[in-house]
Parts: sequence; structure tokens; C-alpha cells
Amino acid sequence: MYPELERIIASYSEENISPERKALLQPLVNYIQEKINNDETIRLNFICTHNSRRSHLSQIWAQAMAFHFGIKNVYCYSGGTETTAMFPMVVEILISQGFQITKLSETENPVYAVKYSANEIAVICFSKTYNNSFNPPSKFAAIMTCDNADEGCPLVLGAEARFPIKYEDPKKYDNTDLQKEKYAERSLEIGQEMWWVFSKI
Repeated sequence: MYPELERIIASYSEENISPERKALLQPLVNYIQEKINNDETIRLNFICTHNSRRSHLSQIWAQAMAFHFGIKNVYCYSGGTETTAMFPMVVEILISQGFQITKLSETENPVYAVKYSANEIAVICFSKTYNNSFNPPSKFAAIMTCDNADEGCPLVLGAEARFPIKYEDPKKYDNTDLQKEKYAERSLEIGQEMWWVFSKI
């Protein structure tokens, strides 16, 4: 992994995650472990309303943590209940935290290639609905990262399991002096929880 990411991961601690959050994350740990025990592919689709902030952060950190812990056959995706664009501050924060990101298209909904290690395939990120053809149509876990998507999607077609793992939306700090700080904070929080999940496998 890139050195700055290694430094961040080394700073993570179980003590920083509350018992309540661990209880919320444990079913996802169990799902991944069962897949591994049965020698099955693990497909995780992180879903939020606009697929612009939290779902992308979760997808990227989860894929990076699976690699960090040497867990094979993990494929992470993201989607929304509607399509917008990956928010530029998410890209800026991820770069500042050690990811290498290449913008592959100059459109209203750009496509980004996100790398956590020089020799590993990039995570491809762009805003899409959760059932876009880029994502798996079946045999995946739906991880709901926001209240609106969880409530607005009572049924995620094709999902074999569903986990409500919600995060505060950093969007509320857009156009404020706290914007960059809060996006960085949310990214690190998600990273730490994905670190905990894969550390338990």
C-alpha cells in the first residue's frame, strides 16, 4: 500500500470504535466470514441516496482494507437511489490521505480510478444507481450508508443480505469553514470501521 495509507492504518485502534458501532458492524463481519468459509466470492455494494460521498468512501476503504488484510475475492461497489456525481471534496480528501486518483473523464459525472497500491487494480468510481449494470445484479450484500437510502429502498433487488451501517453526511458542512475537516474526519471514520471489519476475518 502507499506509505501514507499505511501510516493511517497503523494509527487505527479498536478503542476508537464504540461497542454500539461494533455491534452494528458485526453482522457484516459474520457475512464476510461465512462467504470465506464456503469459498464464495464476496460482493459488497455500498448504497447511499446520491452515490456521491459516503458510499464511495465506504467502497474505496473497504476494498483497501480487504487488500491490507490479505482477504481474497472481495469486490466492492457503490450505488445510489439516483445518479449525481462523486463530490470533488471526496476526491481531494482521499488524495490527501494517500490514495492516488486519476480522473478518466471530463463529464458532469466523471469517472475516477482510485488506487491504494501501485501493483493493484484501481477501484473505478462514478455515480450510478445501485442496480446499474456496472454493479452485480445478484449475490451481493447491500450496505446502506445513509438513512434516506435505507428508508427509500425497502427492498434492494438481488441483495442476499442487507446491513444498515450509516454515517453522518459531510454534505451538511459544504460551503463552511469546516468542510475539509469534516470530510477528512468522515473518511477516516469509515476507514477505521472497515479496518475493524476486515481485521475480524
